[in-house]
Amino acid sequence: MAATSASDVQNTISSTHEAVHDVDVCIVGAGPVGASLACRLAVDGMRVAIIDRADLPLMEHPDFDGRAYAIAAGPKKLLEEAGIWQALPLEPCPIEDILVTDGRPGEPASSLFLEFTREDAHQPFGWMVGARALRMALNATLHAMPDIAVLAPAEARIVRKTEGADIYLKDGRSFKASLVVAADGRKSRLRSEAGIPLTKLSYGQTAIVCAIAHEFPHDNGALEHFLPAGPFAQLPMTGTDEHPYLSAIVWSDKDALAQRFADLPDDVFAREIERRMGSNRLGKVTPVGRRWVYPLSAQYAQRYTDTRLLLVGDAAHGIHPIAGQGLNLGFRDIIALSNILLTAYARGEDLGAPLLLARYQEECRPANMLMLAATDALDRLFSNNNPMIRLARDIGIAGVHRLPALRKAFVRHAMGL
Repeated sequence: MAATSASDVQNTISSTHEAVHDVDVCIVGAGPVGASLACRLAVDGMRVAIIDRADLPLMEHPDFDGRAYAIAAGPKKLLEEAGIWQALPLEPCPIEDILVTDGRPGEPASSLFLEFTREDAHQPFGWMVGARALRMALNATLHAMPDIAVLAPAEARIVRKTEGADIYLKDGRSFKASLVVAADGRKSRLRSEAGIPLTKLSYGQTAIVCAIAHEFPHDNGALEHFLPAGPFAQLPMTGTDEHPYLSAIVWSDKDALAQRFADLPDDVFAREIERRMGSNRLGKVTPVGRRWVYPLSAQYAQRYTDTRLLLVGDAAHGIHPIAGQGLNLGFRDIIALSNILLTAYARGEDLGAPLLLARYQEECRPANMLMLAATDALDRLFSNNNPMIRLARDIGIAGVHRLPALRKAFVRHAMGL
């Protein structure tokens, strides 16, 4: 598959400062969730404006290598419908096996484990997509769609009223929208301006995210290894000529230690990774690219709506990465929202009507809160070293392993099917 880099595509709206026509939906935030929503709506003819403070082609810089996303089956279908999946410049790596284990650094994993195999699903559990590859596909697709006005880099002042929203760009241009969608991240300015209360939960953990090359093939298998300081995940990636066997690592550890680990020399860092694998299934590992460090917390907005405004993705919720569901949860928001908006658009209904906004919140918020509660409970259950709790949880995951019907139910939910 091949994609044209967005840096090679001329964005006539932002580069020539031509007038921006009124739109049906204005999306603030061109990250994976906001950009995917814009593309999905535009495919069916809706007029969309998307605003971001960043210059999107700069996000394709090679320094962004080393991070990757696990895309579940439901969100993959959304990306296909939006024309984004087909534009990926690199073949995604399927996840066809997931091993869940428990242990301590430097020790073999517990003999009680849970494994999801190819027999538990009729397709891969998910696909690993490099962050840079997804960004390139998003940029190319955004700029290829005539019904999307890409305004980046740009800043806007938004005035929301009962009858509609007025968007004023810093360069003097303005336009109107029926609905504004806040996809501007955990520190959402639009959420704050709307006075929507936010609740935060701290975990005292920081995640180290990077890529590793390894000696043995991963066979499209992923690992979730629970350790006392936090979960350690290995996720399979598509190899390169230089590194035929590649994986992404998400290593959670205590706040006071994570940065020190991330700053270690390559050889020492590699040994610490090997100590946390629970086995030598991948052989010798070598760090590749940049290491990213993210403090971990959960948060949730008390509501997802305000006058002519909806929250999606991290602006609405943020969860612990223990189950790899954070981005997928955001994609599920826009799957539901796309269905609601496109149905209303086809019927000629007001896209910012209070009943429509309420329908979105009713469909998404309860499921999102349930996922937040589940990941919070999982982290608190597994991120400790109490012998009795360790024994109980090991017996629990081994019990699930022995119940195929329950395994398959977990799989279907995680895949978003």
